[in-house]
Amino acid sequence: MNWIVLVRTKAERDLKEARDWYEGKRPGLGDEFLDEVAVAMSVLATVPERERLYFRQFRRLLLRRFPYKVFYQIVGERVVVFRVLHGKQNHERQVRGLLADGQNGIRAVTTA
Repeated sequence: MNWIVLVRTKAERDLKEARDWYEGKRPGLGDEFLDEVAVAMSVLATVPERERLYFRQFRRLLLRRFPYKVFYQIVGERVVVFRVLHGKQNHERQVRGLLADGQNGIRAVTTA
């Protein structure tokens, strides 16, 4: 089964900020970061339940090459990505804030 992966606006912002930061360190590194994120999105589209619950209904998927974590929920037949946070950030505070958010700002991601 292929799941539909939806990315919330805050996660898109997280990705843009991280990509820009890596690109500032070395040209092309930002795109390598996004390539790694694409691999993670493909995993979520195929086996999102492989990761155990992390905090309340949230699960997290760790990127292999970069110190980032993808925080998501399985909602029906969809995977909703809420945030993509650096490993040093305060995840509990960031994720707790998501519980009060509505479901606005979601967009589908196509995975190959």
